[in-house]
Amino acid sequence: MTMLCQGNGIFANRFLRMSKKLQINFSSLFGLLLLALSVWAIANELHEYNYHDILAAIAAISPQSLVWAIVLTAFGYLIMVGYDILGFAYIHRSLNWRKIALTNFISSSFSNTIGFALLTGSAIRYRFYSRWQVSPIAIAQIIAFVNFTFWLGMFTVAGLIFLIHPLNIPTQLHLPFTTVRPLGVIFLGLILIYLISSFTIKQPLIIRAHEFRFPGLPISFMQIIISSLDWMFAAAVLYALLPNNTALSYLDFLGIYLLAMFAGVVSNVPGGLGVFETVILLIISRQISAAAVLGSMLAYRGVYYFLPLLLATCLLILDEIIGNRKQKAE
Repeated sequence: MTMLCQGNGIFANRFLRMSKKLQINFSSLFGLLLLALSVWAIANELHEYNYHDILAAIAAISPQSLVWAIVLTAFGYLIMVGYDILGFAYIHRSLNWRKIALTNFISSSFSNTIGFALLTGSAIRYRFYSRWQVSPIAIAQIIAFVNFTFWLGMFTVAGLIFLIHPLNIPTQLHLPFTTVRPLGVIFLGLILIYLISSFTIKQPLIIRAHEFRFPGLPISFMQIIISSLDWMFAAAVLYALLPNNTALSYLDFLGIYLLAMFAGVVSNVPGGLGVFETVILLIISRQISAAAVLGSMLAYRGVYYFLPLLLATCLLILDEIIGNRKQKAE
């Protein structure tokens, strides 16, 4: 019996060591996979344009506009941290804000550029938050909360703009209506239903064996505010890169941007590539030359997508190096 217990103990220790090694290998593999995805995303973004086209497009934009775009991008990604902070408030948990900011920035950078947010962003959040002893159920709740919050801002800002200042929808999009006003009514109706539900429904809802609990009204309002600011800053980045002599106001452009982003996000193409550009060009190429619009959008993707992605990739590689050193030291 003693020998059997000793044998079981030895087997258990070996199993634990093997499990630990597998976790380390999986962590490294995951980091390499994300690095490969980032390289693929960058190559995919640039494959239609040669080196000279990119230089010519960026050269036509003033340095002041580029600086403004970078500053607005920084503010936009800073606002995105609020998604996860609210998520932790929603599940009544706390975590150091630096850890939340790191996780959110890397997750947002990858999901914004690569697309498939439920896959990329969720995997990154799970990887980091589980390391800091956040339970899988809590992580899943935060992920669902963040993805839901993302749409609240879109529906709120787009609903108001589409209702107050509707723009005509290009016939090439083949939508069942000619202006975006019906979309505005639908979007604002959904927001109103959500706010009323947050105020009146206190018991959790069971949907397909999954429990859904509405946040309190203060958190619901903060969701709408943070997500709305996120969308407005993102639009401001591209607006800052448009030619300085354009007669298009920011509010006019915001409606166009939201329609284009809505089409791009629904398509689930990485970064809305192609879909986003098509909608923008179809609507404003009559006011601004197509070449200038294309140059601005190339610079926008470079500033709003590539720069954060490159920084996030560096942070991810640095995290991998530090993590591996700690594992070896143990």
